[in-house]
Amino acid sequence: MFFKKIHKRIKVIILIILFLFVLIIGKVFYIQVISYDKLNNLAESLWSRNLPIEANRGIIYDRNGLILADNLTTTSLVLIPNQIKDKEGTAKALSEILHVSYEDMLGHVMKISSIERVHPEGRRLDFEIADKIINLNLPGVYLVKESKRYYPFDTMLSHTIGFVGIDNQGLSGLELMYNDYLTGSYGAIKYFSDAKGTRLDLSEVYEQPQNGVNITLTINSELQKSLERELDNAVIKYKPDRALGIAMNPNSGEILAIASRPNFSPSNYQDYSTEEINRNLPIWATYEPGSTFKIITLSAALEEKIVDLDNDTFTDTGGITVEGATLHCWKHGGHGLQTYLQVVENSCNPGFVNLGLKLGKETLFEYIKNFGFGSKTGIDLNGEASGIMFDINKIGDLELATTAFGQGVSVTPIQQITAVSAAINGGILYKPYIVKSLNEPETNSVIMQKEKQIVRKVISEETSEKVRYALESVVTNGTGRPAFIDGYRVGGKTGTAQKVSDGHYMVGNYIVSFMGFLPADDPQIVLYIAVDNAKGVTQYGGTIAAPIARNVLLDAISILGIEKRDGASEKKYNYLDKKYYEIPNVIGLNSKEAIKLLKNFKVEFSGTGNIITYQSPSAGERIYEGEKVRLLLTD
Repeated sequence: MFFKKIHKRIKVIILIILFLFVLIIGKVFYIQVISYDKLNNLAESLWSRNLPIEANRGIIYDRNGLILADNLTTTSLVLIPNQIKDKEGTAKALSEILHVSYEDMLGHVMKISSIERVHPEGRRLDFEIADKIINLNLPGVYLVKESKRYYPFDTMLSHTIGFVGIDNQGLSGLELMYNDYLTGSYGAIKYFSDAKGTRLDLSEVYEQPQNGVNITLTINSELQKSLERELDNAVIKYKPDRALGIAMNPNSGEILAIASRPNFSPSNYQDYSTEEINRNLPIWATYEPGSTFKIITLSAALEEKIVDLDNDTFTDTGGITVEGATLHCWKHGGHGLQTYLQVVENSCNPGFVNLGLKLGKETLFEYIKNFGFGSKTGIDLNGEASGIMFDINKIGDLELATTAFGQGVSVTPIQQITAVSAAINGGILYKPYIVKSLNEPETNSVIMQKEKQIVRKVISEETSEKVRYALESVVTNGTGRPAFIDGYRVGGKTGTAQKVSDGHYMVGNYIVSFMGFLPADDPQIVLYIAVDNAKGVTQYGGTIAAPIARNVLLDAISILGIEKRDGASEKKYNYLDKKYYEIPNVIGLNSKEAIKLLKNFKVEFSGTGNIITYQSPSAGERIYEGEKVRLLLTD
């Protein structure tokens, strides 16, 4: 009996031992197989250290692949305090190279941390300083790769692209709005050390950083350069408070060029005021539009069929009285009897007041709303304003009348160019946009393509055609004549708006503007120029803004490949205008005969003899009177 009990206990003990053995085997299996990666990572984290490697920020391109925002490779100083043996000597040497105080550098060296980034004095060092640090060969002192944003065209497109801070994070413009896409993810050089931080003689592990996503814009850099140049010239010539310009494809809403003055250098944004770097005027500025807003009134009147441009007439006496207030025409004494086409050509305020009153407040303001005024366009840029419209319940005939010619309402440039694009493109309001696509960083292949987005149909194709016809007539016969380009069909409208301060109109202080497009029968580009408070000149949209727009449109002809159009009208000249003349063929004639035929031009002869064998420009070309024609004489 006794032995049976002992035998039974032995069996139990053996079973317990077997059970414990199975548990141990299971635990070992769990540790070595199932939890190996997790536990290995935990263990590794105790004795591994990472030297961070910054990824490149995504590149920003124009529509043709030109780089507008790039990256430069720089280095930054990182310390491993536990590996620094001579802390005072290291601090002294680094402080002398970086030109910072010994006390500040000693604070970094003595820091109780596994890794200490020397910020900001050790960030994004140039190669000369980096070489001096490398040559010291100090323990615990490392230089790691960092990426520095580089803007190859400096101030060009500055407000739109924006800028980045010391940590390469977007702070304004597209850099801020698309920061999550543009920012890549850090990589690292992983090394191993013991508990005291002493570096172990083990192989380093390189973890490659992931670069940010590239962005392609709708911007045409050649057109952008043209716009920037003309705004710079305007600043030199007129010394305005502000100036701006936008070019858009009216058939899609793509922004082709956008700029404002004053501008800034994104690489040196610290040198500018907050107002200078944050105010992207084409989408932020709000002001009374003046006569460019008449395009909306005209569109509404034509769509509602309350006016026939060629057959209906209006007599302008110089002013029109509404609710006891007299609203004046810019021309003293008025324009007299006019067709409504001439009302548009002459930018006659009383004529547009009459159109507004005929439309009525409900109808006119419904069109204004449908054209996008009073709300943001939704352009993919930050800082857009919505403008200010009258409360429909507080509008009387006087407010209706002033709105009809662009006074008393507040709009943004982007709203104006978007609305006018709808008026001339067949009646479709598009949502404006500036980012064309997002691109994979290694191959730059498209990963997201933006398409044009229709907001609504505003007017009919028939009405839009009539609007184009009227605005082309403004450039050939009316206030927009300074924007005329011989052989090309240009449409446009001038604007001169008196500025408001503290609820009162300012004296002698205007925002002058011009809205132009070409070809007038099939618009490929619409351009808006505005100049705020030009100095030393009579302030009219036709005398200041229209010539600026003409120069940009001249460049657009070659940049966009726009050809001369049949049906281009002859310009109506006044006594101040230079005239275009066609150059006759004088090859084969003698010098006296040539001078007689070229009486409208300056003639310059070269060569010897009396017979003309070459002329420049060629016969049939049209140039301004008084311009030079060169002739080659031979025997």
